[in-house]
Amino acid sequence: MNAVTTSPPAPAAPLSPYSSSAGKANVETHTLSVLVDNEPGVLARVVGLFSGRGYNIESLTVAEVAQSEHLSRITIVTTGAPPAIEQIGHQLDRLVPVHKVTDLTLRGDSVERELAMIKVAGRGPDREEALRLAEAFRARVVDASIDSFVFELTGAASKINQFVGLMKPIGLVEVSRTGVAAISRGPQPM
Repeated sequence: MNAVTTSPPAPAAPLSPYSSSAGKANVETHTLSVLVDNEPGVLARVVGLFSGRGYNIESLTVAEVAQSEHLSRITIVTTGAPPAIEQIGHQLDRLVPVHKVTDLTLRGDSVERELAMIKVAGRGPDREEALRLAEAFRARVVDASIDSFVFELTGAASKINQFVGLMKPIGLVEVSRTGVAAISRGPQPM
């Protein structure tokens, strides 16, 4: 009779916050608005805080919002468990060039939009279908040739995802997206 030997299991690789099933069960998507000094290295420090802790940034936009005060707004969409998102907010708040961190998702009173350019190739019925769908989604044609279009679409990320999904069987070639821009509703600043 042959004896069967088993070797001990290999040690587990370090887990990110997204790799355990327990961590995935309570994952939420949050949009953070971070007001920072507009100076070299600030974005690298903010992004480093995320990567150093194993968190992914789903969307990232940065632009100067107050030229006279040299302030920029960084809008970050990230996912994680609520306590981890809260911890990220607190750690961002402690960075020296950061003036204010607002979790727009928790506030619940924000407007989020994204811009995408979608290139679609096709002739005949596919071309007609692409134009029909673009009209339904209020996408603008910003470039056209005999066998392709570039559509510009602005809206919620889910709307853009749906449009891109519909263009795949028609002849989707390429997509370029800006990332989410967000702002709180009402007269008060974020």
